[in-house]
Formats: sequence, structure tokens, C-alpha cells
Amino acid sequence: MVGFSAGGTGDILVRLIGQGLSERLGQPVIIDNRPGGAGNIGTEAVVRAPPDGYTLLQVGTSHAVNTTLFKLDYDLIRDIAPVAGIARTHLVMLVHPSFPAGTVPEFIAYARANPGKINMASAGSGSSPRLAGELFKLMTGVDMVHVPYRGGAPAMSDLIAGQVQVMFSNLPAVEYIKAGKLRALAVTTAVRSDELPDVATIAEFVPGYEASAWYGLGTPKGTPAGIVDRLNKETNAALADPTIKARLAEFGGAILAGSPADFGSLIAAETEKWGKVVRFAGLKPE
Repeated sequence: MVGFSAGGTGDILVRLIGQGLSERLGQPVIIDNRPGGAGNIGTEAVVRAPPDGYTLLQVGTSHAVNTTLFKLDYDLIRDIAPVAGIARTHLVMLVHPSFPAGTVPEFIAYARANPGKINMASAGSGSSPRLAGELFKLMTGVDMVHVPYRGGAPAMSDLIAGQVQVMFSNLPAVEYIKAGKLRALAVTTAVRSDELPDVATIAEFVPGYEASAWYGLGTPKGTPAGIVDRLNKETNAALADPTIKARLAEFGGAILAGSPADFGSLIAAETEKWGKVVRFAGLKPE
């Protein structure tokens, strides 16, 4: 179950892992996209599903954010059992080529001189692109108008078309950058990306800034430990496959192989981190 439209990073990554799981488990793995509610509709469907290991949830940054952003009928940490991490990736601060700024300092200067005139696209209210942008706003004091979409792919399309001016994207964008369709101002991780070595980090201009998107799998709470362990083992095996590793490398991320407890610790830490940003910025669902 993917709570966003097809074509986003989380959707692409679970499709890759789904292929590996299908081969290893000997049965088809079907990806069900249920966009809406910043991923909450899909999550609720999994929470209500039988805890038999046949329904998995693509868990990501947005789920950690939604814990604070929304008043939910479920509790992510209580009701979804962590299975395995998949990958943790950088985001890229992208602008349309017509935008009058070529660096982060120039962007900040322009934004301060034109408050409320920059439209910032995101994959949804609680998505990692939105929160990366909100953290940027928080740490720089700039004012941008958030424009939520039902997934990263449609947001990227409007950025390329010039309908919005900036996006903190977790989608692969190297081809668009090389083709001149988009301009990369910076990456959001603490260190530069091997994929974009000439692109600065936001932290080089905004000390202490760091944001990343992470993805993994969860299942309804109460799923037998043996089933969770089997799914974890096969997911880690898929992540070790050279073909899948090569595809994951295209996203410029680090593989998150580990135990269910490892992934659970990441979820808890990220829920706390982004909860502070949501509360400090006074974010509300849109």
C-alpha cells in the first residue's frame, strides 16, 4: 500500500523491492496506490487490515510528520509494526530556470525582497518535500506559499512547466538538470551528493540545516514476529541484489538495511524531530 500517486520516489522504491520480494517469496507483490490525506488514507487501510503479513505499508518521512500534523484515528508507532528500511535519500532544492536566483544566498535575498511571491510545490501537506521547505523557511525567515500536490510526480511536472517556482524534490532530477529544464541550487543533506558533486549543500549557507527522505515497510501491529522476521530477511536480501542496488543508487541515497528494531528506532527519532518543526512553525493540514 502506497499512500501517494504512482511515480513518486516511495512508489518507485517499493516497486523495486516488490519485484525482489516476489521472486524470493514465490508470489506476486501488488502495489496499491491510494493517494489522499497526505498518505493517511492508505495508512488507515493497512491499520485495519488483517495482521497476517499479506498487507504491507510503504512507510516514510511523511508518516512521521503526520503524527503531529494531523489528529489521527491511529497511532503510527502503536498500530504499525516496522518491518525493514529501504533507503534514505537527499532532496534537491530545485527552481525553474526562469527564476532570478542561481545560489541559495541569492534565493534567500530574493525571497526576503518578495515575501509571499514564491510558490513552493510539494508532494502533500506532510510530505518530506514540504517539511524540508518548512525547515528552510524556519531557519532563514523567508516567506513562501506552499502548494500541495497529490504526489511528487505532478508537483515536478508543474515546476518544469513554470507553474510553481521552487521544490525540495525527492525525485531523481539529474536528467532535468542536465537538460536545463530545472536548476539545482543545493542538496538538503549535511554532505554533498556523489550524484551531484558540484551542487552545494544548504548547510554551507544555512548552518545546521539537514533534511532527508527515508522509506521502508511496515505491517499491521500484531503480525506474528516470525512473519515480520521473514519479510525483513527477504527485504534485506533484495537490497543486497546488485541490480536493485544499482537502481537505488540512481536516487542518490543510502540503503537502510537492518532489523525491524533498527527501522522502528528511525521512525521514532524522525517522528520527534519533525514534530518539533510542525509545532514550532504552527503547521496545519491543508
